[in-house]
Amino acid sequence: MEQVNARAVAAVEVGGMTRASLLLKGTLAAAAAYGSAVAGPFVSRALAQSGDVEILNFALTLEYLEADFYRRAQQLGLSGEALTYARQFGDAESAHVDALTRTIRQLGGRPARKPRFQFPMRDQASFLELAQALEEVGVGAYNGAAPSIRSREILTAAGGIVQVEARHAAAIRALRDQNPTPNGAFDKTLTKQQALDQAKPFIRS
Repeated sequence: MEQVNARAVAAVEVGGMTRASLLLKGTLAAAAAYGSAVAGPFVSRALAQSGDVEILNFALTLEYLEADFYRRAQQLGLSGEALTYARQFGDAESAHVDALTRTIRQLGGRPARKPRFQFPMRDQASFLELAQALEEVGVGAYNGAAPSIRSREILTAAGGIVQVEARHAAAIRALRDQNPTPNGAFDKTLTKQQALDQAKPFIRS
């Protein structure tokens, strides 16, 4: 089975989107110099970025969830590939948290607060079952959010993240002797509300 390289995952950057910050500053300058009518088209683009920030904060909440899950799983007494995956996947999710946090700040937004989580894990079997469920929520959520992302750069970076999440889910499914592609040729998508409903049992506050 292909091993997931945590360092390669950590190199997936969602950061570097400084265009939005420059755009917002330029918009304010244009409005001051030439009036709001001239700046109007630029304002529309700047507001579009605010929608991307909302999507990124939604993704950040799910990444907080997964990162915390794998951190706790490493204290369960796992063994073999399950322990390897808990460490590697945990490093990947932490890298996603860092990248999303940086990007939200670069876009002028405020990163979502990290919630408190709870996970019904008792042993290796329950870890694998829950890991599969969480990774598949992540995949569905990213797939569902993609059409609403306005920035091409952010969409490309999100595509890089969702591919990693999908590989996590497939690896765990294979370890559990399950079909790694249960939905056939096309994966399922989740709306924001559907993803939050599935994640809600694990969020304490």
